[in-house]
Amino acid sequence: MEHRKTIAYFEVLLAVVAWGGSFVATKIALQQVSPVTVVWLRFGIGLVILGLAVLLRRQFAPPRRKDLAYLALVGFIGITFHQWLQSTGLQTAQATTTAWIVATTPVFMALLGWLVLREKLVWWQMLGIGLATLGVLMVVTQGDLQQLRRGQIGTWGDLLILISAPNWAVFSVLSRRGLRTYPATLLIFYVMGFGWLFTSILFFSGPGLDQITQLNRVGWAAIVFLGVACSGLAYLFWYDALDNLPIAQAGSFVYLEPFITVLLAAILLNEPLLWSSLAGGGMILVGVTLVQKVRKR
Repeated sequence: MEHRKTIAYFEVLLAVVAWGGSFVATKIALQQVSPVTVVWLRFGIGLVILGLAVLLRRQFAPPRRKDLAYLALVGFIGITFHQWLQSTGLQTAQATTTAWIVATTPVFMALLGWLVLREKLVWWQMLGIGLATLGVLMVVTQGDLQQLRRGQIGTWGDLLILISAPNWAVFSVLSRRGLRTYPATLLIFYVMGFGWLFTSILFFSGPGLDQITQLNRVGWAAIVFLGVACSGLAYLFWYDALDNLPIAQAGSFVYLEPFITVLLAAILLNEPLLWSSLAGGGMILVGVTLVQKVRKR
């Protein structure tokens, strides 16, 4: 039992490190090809990894006909649209800024539960939402809150990344239904498959295969990392860890993700370590912690 837990801790750490590096790898790949090409290649590779995992685990089963529309919708929201938002946003948004904004996703999940499911928000959760919002403003304005008065709030890429956070919250809520019917690996395989098909339409009607020749060794290294580590193995490691760890313990590792991005972005992209980014990021993490704090009964 302890051996399984040790492996689970190692798996969840690897998953978080991969996801933390994904924004940096995407920025590197975007220097050579378009966002849709990055997404198409990344999830094409990830789909192969997940497909092999499904076969090796003998979990394959055809999707039920009545679930096809649902799987297509979730794939479009969680893969096609979500990754378009992030990849396109990263053309102008910094990797560091992106990581901190994405960390606010639990805040949007709480707001979605309040608006749609009529779930109650207690005072400390509302405080957390306000604190996380202030943290985001600190990050995107680089500490110059006077930009708010001038109507200048970061870059257009920051706005797309900000939209991706509630979009992922919607995707997460919709995924709950599928997890009641399909094993996690199989569900992700189908969701990613539909998302990749929709992305294929954009890819072949846009840049097409010719653009792939623009990738050099560095670009391909970034793409392979995104596909194998971030879109394939990280999902497998994450859900395997959840089978052996309480969700609260696994979830606590996610707080490391933006710090990993900050470190890698400074080393590989020469992004500056700004006090406003660290201070705003700290506000975001404290706010998210308050939002996720469960009321004792």
